[in-house]
Amino acid sequence: MIFESHAHYDDEVFDEDRVELLTSLSGQGIGTVVNIGASLAGCRATVALTQEYPFIFGAIGVHPSEVAELNEENFELLREWCMLDKIVAVGETGLDYHWPEPGPALQKEWFEQQLALARQVELPVIIHSREAAKDTLEIMQAHRAGEIGGVVHCFSYTKEMAREYLNMDFYFGIGGVITFKNAKKLKEAVEYIPMEKILLETDSPYLAPEPNRGKRNTSLNLPCVAEAIAELKGISYEEVVEITEANARRLFHL
Repeated sequence: MIFESHAHYDDEVFDEDRVELLTSLSGQGIGTVVNIGASLAGCRATVALTQEYPFIFGAIGVHPSEVAELNEENFELLREWCMLDKIVAVGETGLDYHWPEPGPALQKEWFEQQLALARQVELPVIIHSREAAKDTLEIMQAHRAGEIGGVVHCFSYTKEMAREYLNMDFYFGIGGVITFKNAKKLKEAVEYIPMEKILLETDSPYLAPEPNRGKRNTSLNLPCVAEAIAELKGISYEEVVEITEANARRLFHL
């Protein structure tokens, strides 16, 4: 069964058909989903989803674009949620320099805090890094992220950067972008990364693969991603599904 390692089913775009969609996944070959917290409200909703659906697990964290909402008091909420049975990771956390706010200093502060939290609660970390390759890597190296373990979600950098993350024994989340015609750099990186370090993800509702690019993404599009990886790696679709599921279960201790 396909293991969806990164989705946001708490997003409001799923409000009208969330139950129908989620209950249809197993019949379409999607066996497990990790729903990712990206804000305090998203984390609270993620916890609720893990309690409602046996096949959904959760990650607790605040996306770099949302860190202005954090303070010492509500950061303790994240710690409390991390102790729940079906929470399997801290994140997503990291750096995103695509937009000017919040500024880099605030992003770095809460990225470091969430790395420390992951170490304290002994959970892997889910890394978001957009247009911030150098700073992300430097912070992870400074905090010895290799000892924590985790995945670089929606990996979008070069194979040289992939080598740095492999040196930390990190996994790589690969989603719909791998199907885009202009994704040459990513395709080269995926060819380089060992299959044992690749996870399937969608980032639903974002980044739908071809031929659905620009539409709402769901885990039902994961076969397109698996097929693209199979072609790049010269292995079967079934092997991609089997290996990536084993990888995800190993990372998330499931």
